[in-house]
Amino acid sequence: MPFLKFRKRSDEDPLAGKPASYGLHRYLQGSANLFEENRLLKFAIAGMFGVSAVLGTLIYTTNQNQRTVIVPFGAGGDLYVTGNTPSAAYLRTMTRNIVSLSGTYSAYSADKQFQELLSLAHPSAYNAMRDSFNGILDELADNPTLSIATYIRPDQPVTWDKTDIVVPVEKVRVIGGVIRKFRGNLHIGYAIDNGRFWLTRLTEENFDAETR
Repeated sequence: MPFLKFRKRSDEDPLAGKPASYGLHRYLQGSANLFEENRLLKFAIAGMFGVSAVLGTLIYTTNQNQRTVIVPFGAGGDLYVTGNTPSAAYLRTMTRNIVSLSGTYSAYSADKQFQELLSLAHPSAYNAMRDSFNGILDELADNPTLSIATYIRPDQPVTWDKTDIVVPVEKVRVIGGVIRKFRGNLHIGYAIDNGRFWLTRLTEENFDAETR
């Protein structure tokens, strides 16, 4: 008689012939495995967020410490901005050029110089600076012989912090052959944003004393 091999039916009950506790044990084991998988998934997601946070911090730190080389007004030298902090040479160069553009002019040169300064004006200060320059242009229109020359005083230090530069200057005003000299401070407010220099304030202070 040939040997007959019987196959197990696919729809046979897997719990047939098993004790009653077997089903409960199998259910608990499956639940435990599912819980373990969910926990591993949560750890994986948390790890991804952690890595993203670390990478974001590194990128931000790198940007803040990145040195941007900026050469204003065609000048040269050790001029740079690290993050939003300019070098001393950069501030000195900007100060000299701003004093020259804003303080030394005549009826023939003032408009062009003031337009160049307005290109540096921060949007929040643009209107006030434009109105101030327009007032000077009106005065020059009424007095075409008027000219102004302003010099940084060598006997007084230029001081600055993160937002302000105070420049001791001497101003020579000539109109109709009459020369008058004044001394005071030019106050330059500034901001550095993404490596760009912005003018936020440009005012004269304590110019009430005339030197003879």
